[in-house]
Amino acid sequence: MAAKELTFWDHLDELRRVLFRILGVWFVLAVGYFIAMPWLFDHVVLAPCRNDFVFYDLLRYVAQILHWDDDFFTQEFQVNLININLAAPFFIHMSTAFWMSVVTATPFLFYEVWRFISPALYANERRGVKKALAIGTVMFFLGVLLGYFMVYPLTLRFLSTYELSTTIENHISLNSYIDNFMMLILCMGLAFELPLVTWLLSLLGIVHKSMLRKYRRHALVLLVLIAAVITPTGDPFTLTVVSIPLYLLYELSILMVKDKAPE
Repeated sequence: MAAKELTFWDHLDELRRVLFRILGVWFVLAVGYFIAMPWLFDHVVLAPCRNDFVFYDLLRYVAQILHWDDDFFTQEFQVNLININLAAPFFIHMSTAFWMSVVTATPFLFYEVWRFISPALYANERRGVKKALAIGTVMFFLGVLLGYFMVYPLTLRFLSTYELSTTIENHISLNSYIDNFMMLILCMGLAFELPLVTWLLSLLGIVHKSMLRKYRRHALVLLVLIAAVITPTGDPFTLTVVSIPLYLLYELSILMVKDKAPE
């Protein structure tokens, strides 16, 4: 028996159910993160503040292998945050739980999108969209992990130890720490979608390999400008740390797309 063709209102009703399922999963995750936040804050969010963070151990190991004695690699590192806003801990508790739930709900979001649109696609289109959603999920979490384990610790280590004058003592506020933490990690996750977006544009015939190679220098300037926008501090060090992965993603995009078919 042929599948029943859905009307506009049937599609709208199905979309409503999809949105309710997504909101339900997001709400459950947000409540769970809110309850677990004291532990998560101590062991995950504030982990880059401590000297035993895994990336700092890696820096010391690399410095030992290469016989580097620069303080940036070898010094003991500890950041003590201060709070100057009475309501900040409560609102940061809520906002951190919210954003963590948004990040971890991403695979379910993509799955629901796939379920909603797959009946309207042909078999070959389904394979392409399914592949795109899978790649998008993996790349997003790779960006988040890179932001958490490398980009943000490098930024924190550099800026918190930078001295304009020996008479000025650095005190980092809780708000400043969280704003930079969330912004950098989420933006790195989104930035890692660049190869996927480029691949989809190539399927539509908008971009191709020769075009990406031709405008490589222009893309470098544009990526630096994007990095300047997404980095909260805007300092040259953070700008460089963010720009390099973005440019490497651009080169990966060139490898992923096909060249323009000869006319």
